[in-house]
This record gives sequence, C-alpha cells and structure tokens, in this order.
Amino acid sequence: MRVAYVCADPGVPVFGRKGSSVHVQEVLRGLRRRGADVRLLCARTGGEPPADLADLTVHPLPHVTGSDPAARELGLIAANADLSAALTSLGPIDLVYERYSLWGTAGMAYAAEHDIPGVLEVNAPLVDEQARHRGLVHRSAAEQAALSALGTATAVVAVSEPVAAWARAVVGGATPVHLVPNGVDPARIRPAAPAPAPSGCTIGFVGTLKPWHGVDVLIHALGRLAGRQNGWRLLLVGAGPEADRLAALAVQLGVAHLVETAGAVDPADIPAYLHRMDIAVAPYPDTPGMYFSPLKLYEYLAAGLPVVASAVGQVRAVIADEHNGVLVPPGDVAALTAALHELRADPVRRSRLAAAARRSAEDGHTWDRVVERILSAAGYADVPAGAAR
Repeated sequence: MRVAYVCADPGVPVFGRKGSSVHVQEVLRGLRRRGADVRLLCARTGGEPPADLADLTVHPLPHVTGSDPAARELGLIAANADLSAALTSLGPIDLVYERYSLWGTAGMAYAAEHDIPGVLEVNAPLVDEQARHRGLVHRSAAEQAALSALGTATAVVAVSEPVAAWARAVVGGATPVHLVPNGVDPARIRPAAPAPAPSGCTIGFVGTLKPWHGVDVLIHALGRLAGRQNGWRLLLVGAGPEADRLAALAVQLGVAHLVETAGAVDPADIPAYLHRMDIAVAPYPDTPGMYFSPLKLYEYLAAGLPVVASAVGQVRAVIADEHNGVLVPPGDVAALTAALHELRADPVRRSRLAAAARRSAEDGHTWDRVVERILSAAGYADVPAGAAR
C-alpha cells in the first residue's frame, strides 16, 4: 500500500518537539510498521528526522511567508495548487491521509478525484481556535475550506469527542466521523527500573506552558504542600509563553527553589524525565469546550506513573478515578493539594495506580491500535500488521 501523508499546516514542525510533531511521527511509524510505503508531504519539517524515520521519503511543500495576516491567509489558500501538483508527482497511491489544516482542501480533493480513500485527521476545531487565539481575517473562506475538506473525505478521524462533535456539525451526515484518540508507544516509554524509595516526592508535568494547561494551579498547590511537609519538588518539562509568569508566581509563593524547568526537550528524551517523577499531573482548568486528547496522559500511563488529572473533557475518558489515576475538580487548588498529599503518604496506593496505568496504556492506547483504527476507517480493516503493501 502506498500512502501519501499530508501535513500542510505550517504550525506543525513534523520532526520538531511539539505534541503535534510527536503525533505525526508516531502515525508515520505505525503506518510503516503495517508495511505501508509512506510518502510525507509537509509544509515544515522542523529539523532532521529521528534515526528510524531517516529513510522516509519527504516532499517539502512551499513555505508561505509574510507578516500581513490577510496576505498570508490568501497565500496558504493558493498553496493548495502546490499540494495538488506534489500529489500528482507521486504516481499511483492507495490512500491519502491528511492532518487537517486551516486552509487545506487539495488532499481530500485529490483522493476523491482519483477514487481512492482519503482520511482526514482532525485534532482541533481550527476555525474557532484560530479566530480566538491568533486572529482570522478570511473566516468565511476558512469555514468553506473546512466544509470542503471534511465533506470530501472518505472518513474523518477525530481525536476527542468534542472534536468529533464539531466535525459532525460541519458536515452533517455527509462523511462518517470516527473517534480515534491519541496513543503512546509502550516500547519507547516504559516504567523506570525499581529503585530505593525517594526521601522526597517529585511532582511532574510535561507539556507546553500555555494558559489552558493550568500549571499555575499546580504551582499554587506546591506552595501549600511545601508549607505542610518538606521534600516536595516540581519538575516542569516544556516551554511556552507562560514560562516567565509561572516563574514569577513560584517566586511570589516562595517555592522557586523547589521548581526545575527543563524547557522544550526532544521526544526521545521524554522517558528519562518521566523516570524522575513520582507523581505526574495534568492540571487542566475548566475551559469551555476543552477538546484536547492530551499526549501527556498516555505518556504518564505508559511510564507507570500515578496520575492526578482534572476531570475535564477527554481526560475523563482516559483516566478512571481510583483505577489508573486520580481525578480532581478543575482549577481546585485545595483538591489538587489534597490528592498529591494523600498519594505521597500512601506508597501502596501509588503502586497500585501505577501498575494499572501501565496496563491501560498497553491494553488500549497504543499507536498501533490508533493506526489500526485509521486503516479501518479507510476501508482496510482486514490488513494484518506488516502486510499493508
């Protein structure tokens, strides 16, 4: 099977360090493990590929530049012609798999014109997201592009139920929409080797430091914990626009000396940081329409860590309270503080949650399972692993 993987979103550096980068790389790996001959067409590589993807055939798409938002949007619309030409240059292909981008229509149109399956992966309601967070000049054109891409696809795969609901609202019943949350590679991320019990407790967070990740709530909880008991530490793995504000908050609360910020790290280095954590946290605030399928959750589970997470959105579909983690009300500093304090005090409970976390990652959240569901949506349900050629 020859697969064209399309990522025309200039905000996604395919070989970069962002969560979206990890997602693209893992689906590429999963398709190749199924025996597919994959060709990557992307707007932004973001650096050199990891060693296991170094032999991947990459077709860079023209980079649209410019500081004027209106002109840049028009340039991205025009870039559909470049994508169409690039797809034509590949020769015969069996499947177009595309990560939905704000202006992208050519991938699904090409699949429809050539009577081959076209699967569109939707990770966010991009029209609303762009308008809210970055600004959108040609909104009606973006809405029309979404309708065209989603309506032309053979199938849509959405990473969360809110995203699936948005996709269904766009296309009505014209295109089947499948819920396919994110995953993890449990062979890449494993529990740490057994070690003597630590004298303190390291709380960990992995992710971009942005307002909707709720790290400020976690720092407030650290302030309360440190006032009750010694030995608490916080390890933040990630960078982002909130970094300075969060650092100032830690100083204000008198816990700056307990916080280590690793910055953005290569995906290959994430397991080593996870192994330094005793408890992993996903402290999302109560954001209306929270639509993420957080990669960090699956990585925490695969690492066999006890997880404390906010009971919001897709998180509630991944973390079952007191089974493979602990759920707390979003934005509730007191509840988060209590959950962390109680977990530190109960190593037996931590071990039970950690073991269940690892099992849930292995049993239901692997990238191979994600790719299996993608191929099923494309009509290749009976293709065994390693035989997709």
